[in-house]
Amino acid sequence: MSAPATQKIIVALDAPDAESALRLAGPLMDTGCLFKIGLQLFTAGGPAVVRRFREAGARVFLDLKFHDIPNTAREAVSSILPLDVEMTTIHLAGGPDMVASATGVALESRLLVLGVTVLTSMDARSLAATGVLRTPEEQVLALAEMGVSNGLRGVVASPLEIVPLRKRFGRDLVIVTPGVRPPGADPGDQKRVMAPAEAVAAGADYLVIGRPVTSASSPRDALLRIADSLADPA
Repeated sequence: MSAPATQKIIVALDAPDAESALRLAGPLMDTGCLFKIGLQLFTAGGPAVVRRFREAGARVFLDLKFHDIPNTAREAVSSILPLDVEMTTIHLAGGPDMVASATGVALESRLLVLGVTVLTSMDARSLAATGVLRTPEEQVLALAEMGVSNGLRGVVASPLEIVPLRKRFGRDLVIVTPGVRPPGADPGDQKRVMAPAEAVAAGADYLVIGRPVTSASSPRDALLRIADSLADPA
């Protein structure tokens, strides 16, 4: 692996405020990982918390999962650009016009707009309850196809859809994979999961890992153990 394995890991900071998040992230700052700032932390701290992470030299994935009319989604992504983060997210269920608007505004920047396909907390039963009668794999592939047709360059999908996505799109599509748990770890509310080394071997570009790192007695040691498993799966 040419780059350090830690660069493939996105640590989910499910913290209630900026100070808690920065304490969690502190021991990991020099590892090269990304930090995921999601709805909980962003709602509590707003753009200021993102700026504090960037000022500390952290790589940031701002996971806000925009899902709105095309103009609103475009303006929301536009508002992220000055924060200088590497990735953000939209829900592909917003449709082709929303996807085209949201991705188009970021074309001349380094910001990668990722399309969320099917949440890893959902299964076929959950999808059916929303009126979607496809299997999770079928829905992921259909949404990815629509997204790519409208300018999308990356998706968020569970580990179980990595292989079909690679088969359909090759290496051109960036795949960010939540639902990753080291062997023996509690899956929590995730329903479609896989071990880190297996997910990378299947073709994931980035792994989103939260509690197995942040709840460990030594988050740094936990992160480095996971990174070692990616660099040497045997």
